[in-house]
Amino acid sequence: MTDTVLVTGATGTVGRHVSNELAERDYSPRVGLRDPGVVPESLPDVADVVEFDFVRPETWGAALRGVDGLFLMRPPTVDADTVSAFAEAAARVGVARIAYLSTLGAERNPLIPHHRIEQRVVATDADHTLLRASFFMQNLAEVHREDIVEHDEIFVPAGTGETSFVDARDIAAVAATVLTEPGHENRSYDITGPEALSYADVAAVFSDVLGRRITYPEPSLVAFVRRSRGRGYPLPFIAVMCAIYTTARLGLADRVTDDTRELLGREPRRIRAFVEDYAAEFRPETAQ
Repeated sequence: MTDTVLVTGATGTVGRHVSNELAERDYSPRVGLRDPGVVPESLPDVADVVEFDFVRPETWGAALRGVDGLFLMRPPTVDADTVSAFAEAAARVGVARIAYLSTLGAERNPLIPHHRIEQRVVATDADHTLLRASFFMQNLAEVHREDIVEHDEIFVPAGTGETSFVDARDIAAVAATVLTEPGHENRSYDITGPEALSYADVAAVFSDVLGRRITYPEPSLVAFVRRSRGRGYPLPFIAVMCAIYTTARLGLADRVTDDTRELLGREPRRIRAFVEDYAAEFRPETAQ
């Protein structure tokens, strides 16, 4: 099947787990880093580290040399045209399989960059698998950790809408599966967790696991933008987050599918398992 897989976003929320999943399956992932001289400990020892930057096309050739599989994702700061152009370049030099990490509902929403990237990936000569993932549980430990640790609250403008949260580790396991096993060519999958929960439900799970009260104050979009700007987040990133939470607020993020379970042969992780595994990250005494 696939022998050499280039993992983009290899230090990111999903990419680092993709690299480890591939290594556990006895593949040697090639990981693209902007600075290959600084290799995070989270990457497997067998990883082939190369210089790669989406916005520096001069790094593409060496990164793609000998590659027949590609895990493709879009960093928040990189535009859709650049990511699409890289996918097209990969197909031209012989990459046979592209697994693109998209977002749930991208096929129906022409306003988001994932929609345009999907179309251009599908138009290449490479076999493709589109992984349309729901909201990452790990965002709670990354983007929203400060609110939970310092304010004991989950501060997102999602209203009472429910979300089919999915663990990034499960997404990574799915990506490794479709890249290393046959039968997933030119397919799309909706990758969700096993349940849809409101953020009030999530706060209740956090409270139970952490042993302290975590609230969900249902902030407005304006309040969310104000706090995010105060923390120095760039406007494009804030806009993407607002779009995600507006989708939940409108009741459009609660779809649960069986795709993850069928691909992995097991139930995907629930939010409780995630909080239990990451509990130390949410305790004030471990705050950085």
